[in-house]
This record gives sequence, structure tokens and C-alpha cells, in this order.
Amino acid sequence: MKYFQGKISPGFVAVFSGRMVLRVAGGLLGLFLPVFLYEIFNLKIQYVFYYFLSIHLLYGLLIAWGAQYLNKIGLRRSLRLSVIVEALFYFSLYLLDKYFGGEKSSGLDLLLFLLVLSIVFQLIRKIMYWLPLHTDMAKFTDRSNRGKELGVVYSSTVVIQAVLPISAGWIIFKFGYDYLFILAVVVCLCSLIPFSFLPRTQEKFSWSYWETWKEFFSRKRRRQVLAYAGNGAEDLVGVLIWPIFIWEILHGNYFEVGAISSLIVAVTVVFQLTVGRLSDSLDKNKMITVGNFFYATGWIFKIFIATAFQIFLASTYHSLTKIFSRTPFDTLTYEKAADQGHFVDEFTVIHEMAFNAGKVLMILFSLLLISLTGIKWTFILAALASLFMNFLVDHQTVGKGRHVG
Repeated sequence: MKYFQGKISPGFVAVFSGRMVLRVAGGLLGLFLPVFLYEIFNLKIQYVFYYFLSIHLLYGLLIAWGAQYLNKIGLRRSLRLSVIVEALFYFSLYLLDKYFGGEKSSGLDLLLFLLVLSIVFQLIRKIMYWLPLHTDMAKFTDRSNRGKELGVVYSSTVVIQAVLPISAGWIIFKFGYDYLFILAVVVCLCSLIPFSFLPRTQEKFSWSYWETWKEFFSRKRRRQVLAYAGNGAEDLVGVLIWPIFIWEILHGNYFEVGAISSLIVAVTVVFQLTVGRLSDSLDKNKMITVGNFFYATGWIFKIFIATAFQIFLASTYHSLTKIFSRTPFDTLTYEKAADQGHFVDEFTVIHEMAFNAGKVLMILFSLLLISLTGIKWTFILAALASLFMNFLVDHQTVGKGRHVG
């Protein structure tokens, strides 16, 4: 049976292909980047939090300003330039490992310089990448296929996540981080090939900096902001705290961390495609509400993990429930964005501001909680944050133009 209804756009093929190549580059590091920084900072997790806090806080504050400058260079060119900046970010991590990895230490001034440099590269990359990407995804997907197209995106991501953690763990175990960072640079630059086929879009960001913040805090956008802030807060725990947590449980064995992570995500590919199809035919609001409830319980289960087998069981359950909540949630997000007409990029900026505000708040609450208890109790915060995503289910009729919430 044919999966899609009709033809999919060449624009979606280009943005999907480029995004997947970047996912390979990011997937090589994604699970191990927090662990790498954790080791650079001599196992002081609060410094890892400060590092990511600076990135997400600055990005949230500057995205509305940066969007105005993207008007001058265009979204398509911005997306391509972001690839080069991301490659520079990976190279800065290579330099960090070269001078400070393991027992090496080359002075505090150089360490601070490389850390700041990596933060600057990551900040610029985020500004130049996420707005064009989300805008293109909203423009180049269509309502009849959007859930299925996102299902393919996430299933492909799952396949990547199934292969890369064990591969990355083996590379680190055998050769060290420096080989991994150089490989990430090469793969990252390869994404320029599919991105060169992106069609041109004519979207322009039309709000001023302060007008954007006024919209952000407006009553009509409150539910939207709370939903995406909850999404960002929960995501922060998954990509930052969870890898460090399982690395400690597995006593720093990189290969075991990668192997278990690969095994977990390998069982979800077909399930993801099925949910993508259902997202186009069933009530997304109900899927989000039910999926988020079961997904939140997954974080509670993770509090009690103490062995590798328990990591596998809890994470497999969490991965499956995440599909039921995230696929319809993201499908509904892109539907709302597409319904904005020429205000799709303004909607996307609000989304990014809220998403990163959630990350900032989660880091601040986690710093407080960890100082009082332990790292695993941040999973309660993640469970609560995931429930905030239900605010997207607002039962409003999404219309056209600027005044849509």
C-alpha cells in the first residue's frame, strides 16, 4: 500500500535529506557531548549546566534579533551557512579534546577561550539553522501527508540513533573523542549537497525585536508558549541529564552506553511509521493528551533505574510512548505554522523562544534540585514539563495571519 497520498514536494526531499545528514553528524556526538563536557569539567555537572544555560539563554534572547538579519541573506542561504558554522563548532570541540581531554591541561585562559568559541559557534548555528528549517518544513509539507512525512523524518532519525550510539561508543573506546569530532566535521559538510537543491522561499520576518516579545507575552499566545516551553524543558533533561545519568550507572563504559542506546531505539522504527499514518487520520488532540500522560510516567520509572537491564526496559517503554505524544504534537505544530500564511517565520520565532525558555527554566530548577538531592530527581521535573505540552490542545480554530495564537 502506498504510504503517501499523491506526490511529495522536492523541497521536502531536499530539506529531509540535508536534515538527516546533519542528524548523522549530530548523532555521533549527541549522546556523548554532555559526557565529554562532564569530563572536561572534572565531573562537576553544574558547569555542564552553565555551559548549556549560556547557549539557550542567549539564543532565546537573540533569535528575534537574528531573524531580522536573516531577511538580508535569505533563508536558503542561511541554512547552508549554518552547516559551515556547525562544522566549526565540532572543530572547536576537537581542540578542546586536543588540549584538555583526558589528563591534559593547557591553561585556564585557553580553556575559557575554546569554551566561549564553541558557545559562539553553537549560538550562531542555532540562529541560522532552526528558523529556516522549521519554516521550510511548514512550507514543503502538506496537510494530507504531514503526519506521514514527519513519521518518515522520525523513523529515519530512529534508524540513525540505532546505529550511531554504538558506533560512536566504539570509536571513543578505541581511538578517543578527537577521531569522532573530525568525522562529525566531514559528515556535517556533506549536508551542503542536498541543501543546495532547496527551492527558494520568499518569507520575510516582519516584526521588530520588541514587537516579537510583545507577541510572546500576549494572552492569545499563552497556551502555545506554555506548550513549547514544556517541550523544551522536557527535551533538556533527555539530551543533557539522561546521558550523564546512564554513563554513571554503567561506570563510564562508552561502548555499553552506546550499545544499550542503539538497542533501545532499534525497536521503534515500524511503530513510528504507523503512528505517523495515524496522525493524519485520527484526532491529534486526543493522541497528544493520552500520549503525554504515558510519556510522563516513563520519566517516573527512570528514577528507580539501577542496572543496564532496567535502563533498557524503562527507555524502551519511554521511546514507544514518546512516539505517541511527539508525532501528533509536531504534526499539529507544523499545521499551525503552515496556517499562518506569510507569518510562518514569525510563528517559528515564537516557538523557538518558548522552546529555549523552557530549557533555561529547566536548567535553573535542575541546578537547585541537584544541590539538594541527586541527578535522578530531575526526572520528576521532566515528567511535569511533558504534561505542559497538553496546552497545545487548545481547541481553537487556527486561522490565517498574524492574529492567530
